[in-house]
Amino acid sequence: MRRGWTILIAVAVAVAVLLGLNTIAVDNETKPAEVTVEGGQILELSGGNVQVWEDGPTKARRETAPIVLVHCYSCSLHWWDRLVPLLSEEHRVIRLDLLGHGGSEKPQSGYSIEEQAGLVAEALNGLGVEGAVVVGHSLGASVATAVAEQSSELVDRVVDIDQAPDSSFGNLSLIAQLSYVPVLGQLMDRITPSFAIKDGYQQAFAPDYDIEGGFENPDQVVDDFRAMTYTSFDKIASAEEEYTEEIPLDQRLASAAVPLLVIFGSEDQIYDAAEASAAFEDVPGVETAAIEGAGHSPNVERPEETAELILEFARGADVGAPN
Repeated sequence: MRRGWTILIAVAVAVAVLLGLNTIAVDNETKPAEVTVEGGQILELSGGNVQVWEDGPTKARRETAPIVLVHCYSCSLHWWDRLVPLLSEEHRVIRLDLLGHGGSEKPQSGYSIEEQAGLVAEALNGLGVEGAVVVGHSLGASVATAVAEQSSELVDRVVDIDQAPDSSFGNLSLIAQLSYVPVLGQLMDRITPSFAIKDGYQQAFAPDYDIEGGFENPDQVVDDFRAMTYTSFDKIASAEEEYTEEIPLDQRLASAAVPLLVIFGSEDQIYDAAEASAAFEDVPGVETAAIEGAGHSPNVERPEETAELILEFARGADVGAPN
């Protein structure tokens, strides 16, 4: 009996050591930037290197404003693939991978919303963009808000796609919450199989939506998840919550005094769409729209309807410097 307990204790210690070593290894992982799309380019910026991709006229007509697309948390610039062709016939369209995502660099730090916004602003300055319509999906809307706060000359107006003022309007699934638990989260990062990753992303779409059919690459969400390090995965989630808990987005956007369009999918599974949309009604001049049947990602699920709303809103934008 004593020998059995000795073996059990030894196994438990070995498992604990392995979990500890895995946690240290995962927490210290970094990845350099790399071009992951044909036509993409890496911009070497002060806070990290970022991948950007441009579409549309190289010299946009004076009557059209550039459109900047900022993706969601644990996503990539590919979440705009179905939307871009609908926007880029007349508009210069710039999309980028946020730090910690896609083809952009994954350093140990630099993931606060303000720092992410600073990199977006630096990228836009380098590309000669002013007076843009900045469209943010979920996390991207928080970053777009911070760009409008910090660099008003770059932003003529903001489009918020399915981002509530703060986290009190919804909840993540239990599996998603467990992924942030110390040690357990790092272990899940290593061992989660592809099918489970896809199941985890289902909350970002309408119930029963075919995720694989929404992208050219049926494994896109798996690739986006695996492109991140655990550090970027964990720190970006915390940074977003800290940013909106300090001052909710509706208050920030009211202070920024930029025209605002808020779009929610009626079947959003992360936020209560009606309540979250209504929370922006005190922002002066705000426009709100619901896309019936879409979930948290209408830019993927209903690109035609989403593009129509963005294009109509963009017609009132002041055009910045020639591109």
